[in-house]
Amino acid sequence: MIDDVVLTVFKGPNSFTGENIVEIACHGSQYIQEQLLHLLVKEGARLATAGEFTFRAFLNGKFDLTQAEAVADLISSHSATSHHVAMQQMRGGFSGKIKVLRDNLINFASLVELELDFSEEDVEFASRTELSKNIVSMQNVIDKLIRSFELGNVIKNGVPVCIAGKPNAGKSTLLNGLLDEDRAIVSDIPGTTRDTIEDEIVIEGVRFRFIDTAGLRKTTDSIESQGVARTYETMKKASVVIYLFDVHELTSTELQKELDELKAHTQAEIIVVGNKIDKEDIAYTKKEFAHFKDILFISAKEKLNLEELKVKLIDLFDEKSNNIPETIITNARHAEALQHTYNALTRVKAGLDKKLSGELLASDIRDALHHLGLITGEVSTDDLLQSIFSRFCIGK
Repeated sequence: MIDDVVLTVFKGPNSFTGENIVEIACHGSQYIQEQLLHLLVKEGARLATAGEFTFRAFLNGKFDLTQAEAVADLISSHSATSHHVAMQQMRGGFSGKIKVLRDNLINFASLVELELDFSEEDVEFASRTELSKNIVSMQNVIDKLIRSFELGNVIKNGVPVCIAGKPNAGKSTLLNGLLDEDRAIVSDIPGTTRDTIEDEIVIEGVRFRFIDTAGLRKTTDSIESQGVARTYETMKKASVVIYLFDVHELTSTELQKELDELKAHTQAEIIVVGNKIDKEDIAYTKKEFAHFKDILFISAKEKLNLEELKVKLIDLFDEKSNNIPETIITNARHAEALQHTYNALTRVKAGLDKKLSGELLASDIRDALHHLGLITGEVSTDDLLQSIFSRFCIGK
């Protein structure tokens, strides 16, 4: 006797995998779970591999590959936004777009292929004008999907926010204040932070990845120099840069020079934040920096006005996501396949303009179909499937 359990039977084809499944609900003891698994294996069962249940559901046609990948995204969703996008994909929103594109291409491919069977009779089943219009239309759809990946990647992995500034401006203190914990070492000695320190929080359903960086200054210290170089690399990859400065260390002229230098190293949105207002006459400070638009004044040490900074971050995200398309790409594999599809269609369009033969057109159309099929799994390889499902947890 190990435990009193409940067995639930799910009969195919209506189960998750499409097969007959029995689910065992036992008490939450780790020992009981281990004993049950040991007993089941002893009686001839085996442990599931990573993602095996979702893989079986895919093989049994319960959903396509994009929906299967959305299951993993749903499990790992960390905010309301990423959850919403994963649910939309799992319900087949993205798959539907791909299906329309693929059906359209298959239709034209079949007509072009049919022409090849009657090549001696010089007949044209596929209108070249109509095909050209459709190619342009499909490319417009694909281009929007590809461009949505930048935002989709941010939603899935979090908004990368780089905290930059001169040594001892209070960057580590700000990181600790935003996270509400002592994540970074704080010291009065300039140059304490020599590498990037990263952590994340969710603000109003949006995940932000904050990266504290080494202070920006010229130095002969080789280790600190590497830290400064990493700061510039982090800024290049960030969506937002919080430029933090000590309000009684810089004048407005010096700040402008710093910002001009900063803009040469990043395309990210820049939030200018003046720190240590608890040690300064705030009226004088506001007057000194009055011509800077949207500047925020805080005290990272006293946690003054940190909520206003969070609001600013959300506002920036909302500006970028105001026009979130109904379907958004969050997977790099999908974006790459769509780019290959777009390139193949470009070759088809160029071939049409040059009045190339149906054989050459058919080859490029088949290439476009191949890459669309890779997205949904209609075309797949063992290596691709193994790569995708190996990232799932064992139980799913």
